[in-house]
Amino acid sequence: MSEVKLAAETRSEFGKGAARRIRRENKVPGVVYGHGGDPIHITLPGHELQLALRTPNVLLSLDIDGTNELAIPKAIQRDPLKGFLEHVDLLLVKRGEKVTVELPIVTEGELAAGGNLLEHVLNTLPVEAEATHIPESVTVSIAGLDAGAAVHAKDITLPSGTTLAVDGDAVVLQVLAAQAEEAPADAAGDEAAAEA
Repeated sequence: MSEVKLAAETRSEFGKGAARRIRRENKVPGVVYGHGGDPIHITLPGHELQLALRTPNVLLSLDIDGTNELAIPKAIQRDPLKGFLEHVDLLLVKRGEKVTVELPIVTEGELAAGGNLLEHVLNTLPVEAEATHIPESVTVSIAGLDAGAAVHAKDITLPSGTTLAVDGDAVVLQVLAAQAEEAPADAAGDEAAAEA
């Protein structure tokens, strides 16, 4: 897991006007909370944060006014049209501490022949892992699965040091039978009427 160092500045201005001023300076407003302390309102460099957040569950090493803190992203708000970062909530973590995160599910292999469809019941898998060793994703083999097959959470091989944070019987992936296309009823009726 990658650890990204970012310089954060504490902020004392709040509200929409202050947030707009911060974003005009290519920075992102955020809040750091956790471990029972008061939330810390911060400003982060926009471009560096955008690059860091490309890695799922990235570990951020924040330099907040000379104090070094570890944090993971908990909630990220983006502009719905342009996609730029508007605000970020970060959760403080400590080395050795277990945290619950959602890992992206990556599939490998090909389904059995027949044009069946793979349905992702869960797009991410909730797991518990050490804060400094969070895997980037979890890989699931779908090779040879046929219609009606399902992959449950307990069937997935997890990276070492990671445990499920969801019921083991929860369906993660399932294979749906291909639907045969039927001729529209109106078309069949039109052909009969044309023959008469």
